[in-house]
Amino acid sequence: MKRRQVVLGLAASGVMGCSAPVRVDRTVLWQGINPPSNRQVFLDLVDRFNQSQSEVWVEARYAGQPDQQGPKILAAVVGETVPDLLWYAPALTGRLVELNALRPLDDFWRDSRPDVLPALDSTTIWGDRRWSVPFAVNTVALYHRPSLLEAAGIQTLPRTWPELLTVAKTLSQGDRRGIFLPLGKGEFAVFLWTAFLGSTGGRLVDVQGRPTLHTEGAVRALQLWQDLVAQGSALLSQPERGYEEGDFLAGRVALQISGSWALGFIARQGVDFGVMPLPYDRQPATSLGGENLFLFRSTPAREEAAWKFVEFVLSEPFQTEWAIATGYLPVNRKAIASPRYRQYLASQPAMGVFLEQMNVGNSRPLAPFYPRLSAALGRAIESVLLQRQTPDQALAIAQRTVSALV
Repeated sequence: MKRRQVVLGLAASGVMGCSAPVRVDRTVLWQGINPPSNRQVFLDLVDRFNQSQSEVWVEARYAGQPDQQGPKILAAVVGETVPDLLWYAPALTGRLVELNALRPLDDFWRDSRPDVLPALDSTTIWGDRRWSVPFAVNTVALYHRPSLLEAAGIQTLPRTWPELLTVAKTLSQGDRRGIFLPLGKGEFAVFLWTAFLGSTGGRLVDVQGRPTLHTEGAVRALQLWQDLVAQGSALLSQPERGYEEGDFLAGRVALQISGSWALGFIARQGVDFGVMPLPYDRQPATSLGGENLFLFRSTPAREEAAWKFVEFVLSEPFQTEWAIATGYLPVNRKAIASPRYRQYLASQPAMGVFLEQMNVGNSRPLAPFYPRLSAALGRAIESVLLQRQTPDQALAIAQRTVSALV
């Protein structure tokens, strides 16, 4: 049987997986998996796939940081030099569909029947079609330092927003602040704040696909963050560096909003910590993050070859290995129920908090205008945290900006 090959990466990048025979034609998928330790896990799994069968050969190449890939992807679409597969955040879905670049996956999905969590459909379906599959997922929760809470006389963790305001203020003593908040206009601050919007029952886009930034729920969610700053309870990150854990680890803050991706790193630092669900307003909520796999339009043979690798990524063996090694959450229900993953959860009980949050997760909209919506919302969040505008003022401006562009 002639061997077909699916190549992951940019044509100009160096090969980072095992080499395929030179006689094999190559097709392309771009990926930007970080940190390097996670990338190596992926390369090892690609090698396992390659050795397990003779129909498809996957050669993994690194395409650069995800936040640098957007212009490359859109340029490739316009220049008709698209890859076969793409590893990327699902928020780009609508734009790629609008450009007629993606192959819909409904038939592949129906025939394969992957045992993927239904809660993740919101990251893959736009309109009435499935445009991607989940590769890996993470959720957001609240990390805390038990020793600092105990020293401040706090015996009960905050469950609601009013309790969070009280606890954060109590924890703010001397040079220490209660909570770390992400400052910046970028996607990370938007991603974390979206969990608080979801807790109000609010959405960034309504059921008709229209942006809904200036709502009562959005104002209330942003007011919470401004109140934390105004009462002296929040330490703001350096611009666009809200993901850093240094202040939390050093004890300069006692609470930090972060995701499952940080658990392994924090656990290795030798400090006391715990993880709890985000305090809520009307309902518990979190943000769904992670990356999906997209299949670009090409030829039936190339699309089928690429889908074979997609099936492997969705399988229980891949998802179990990937989740345990990287701190991402499995997208496959069999992986979650597997004895090996249950044993892992027993050794890392904090990961169970992130896993349980998937059922109350909120994904970012897949609409084509989402990048512009995110940029406008990011400016509003930054302005409010810096006390330059009220939430009502900032969100009204963001709403007008996005509505004029849609």
